[in-house]
Amino acid sequence: MAQPARCIWLLLFLVFAQPAAADWRSAMPTAQLLGSGDFTWFGLRVYSARLWTVAPVHDWQQPFALELRYHRSLSRDTLVKASVEEIRRLNRGRVTQAQIDAWSERLAGAFVDVTPGMRITGVYRPGQGCRFYVDGRLTQVVDDPLFARAFFAIWLDPRARDTQLRLRLLGQAGGD
Repeated sequence: MAQPARCIWLLLFLVFAQPAAADWRSAMPTAQLLGSGDFTWFGLRVYSARLWTVAPVHDWQQPFALELRYHRSLSRDTLVKASVEEIRRLNRGRVTQAQIDAWSERLAGAFVDVTPGMRITGVYRPGQGCRFYVDGRLTQVVDDPLFARAFFAIWLDPRARDTQLRLRLLGQAGGD
């Protein structure tokens, strides 16, 4: 094979192999689905959520991944605003405005405008922080354990706004 043809094949391999190497599953090869459910707003299905864990139950001391597959188009700003509002609600008086501002910037770097079928996956890394992937591509690494706990609490805290979705994610109620 001629040298230019080898370079083209190598380039194509690198381009198409990159997303697979960056996917969250490579960081958690033993992850298994713990639970799943849908989030609806006024009867409209907004996203389907799946919680992947390395342990047979959710444990904040073990890594896990929360995958959201969207059924509606939403802007990045809407995703950031909704996330920050829930973090603020769940952590009233325990986080500063400076933390909220910094976390908003990190979320803006992690999220994109979503359309139906797109996936955003957050991987919780105990004691380290978290990583965000959009359709399998790494978009943001947040080395802040407080942020990671506050973010994933939106779905997993007992005070989560959608308690039925929480129970489904934790495998404690029928999944969708």
